[in-house]
Amino acid sequence: MDFRSQFLITNSSDKLNLSTTSTAMDLGMEEKEILKVLKKNRKELAELQEKIYAERRRGVLIVFQAMDAAGKDSTIREVFTGLNPQGTGFYSFKSPSKEELSHDFLWRCNKCLPPKGNINVFNRSHYEETLVVRVHPEYLMGQSLPDISAPTDATQSFWDGRFEMINDWEERMAKNGITVIKFFLNVGLDEQKNRFLRRLNKPDKNWKFNFGDLKERALWGDYMSAYADMIPKTSTSKAPWYVIPADDKPTMRMVISEIVKDTLKDMNPEYPKASADFELEKIEALRILG
Repeated sequence: MDFRSQFLITNSSDKLNLSTTSTAMDLGMEEKEILKVLKKNRKELAELQEKIYAERRRGVLIVFQAMDAAGKDSTIREVFTGLNPQGTGFYSFKSPSKEELSHDFLWRCNKCLPPKGNINVFNRSHYEETLVVRVHPEYLMGQSLPDISAPTDATQSFWDGRFEMINDWEERMAKNGITVIKFFLNVGLDEQKNRFLRRLNKPDKNWKFNFGDLKERALWGDYMSAYADMIPKTSTSKAPWYVIPADDKPTMRMVISEIVKDTLKDMNPEYPKASADFELEKIEALRILG
């Protein structure tokens, strides 16, 4: 199953038409079969991660962006649950701190890039600075930017400049051995409503509900416009975006696991070969152990 070509967004200066991009998908598979594939992929991902960790030559960054209730948290849990914590980092980016605001917008994420041998996952990311901040340009007032004295100063050229900075940053990652995979979990407006209602009506889900999410839901059109502009302009051969229909969580998770697995397999990680010194140490260790 080649889901990469199916859900890949190619680089373009044109906006992505999310209004015609389906939020549902039917692969003609029963849920039992979907879960079976996901379980198999988790095992393969764990094996691939072990090789990446052992060779210590490259890293992997996996980015998740989505509207509220699209399933980021549960997808990260279900897809990556079999990975060794020793070689994995998980980072969630909320509102920036005072210290983070005193630096450029990429600073806080740059600190969380994977070292060689690691797979790091961003639950939200540097792209918040082109999404939430674009929908709420007043947030720029806290960033002390030299050319921004009012929210209206953030014109299209400003956002295009941020896209260019992100592309340069991600290209630098690639040149330093970091493979970047980016997912937009594309949940529908009606499905988001259903998930919010479940959070309200099920006692064990109440803790997930945040009234502020309804305020952001009212700005759905603005968010879709921001995503539609950002995704094609920052989807490159070295850091591609995949737009995954998110109304059906099990299918979405399986598709994501397939894309990550295939990308890691293309890296062809290998266990390092034993050195001559190791062979001598092995002989001595076997002698000592008897």
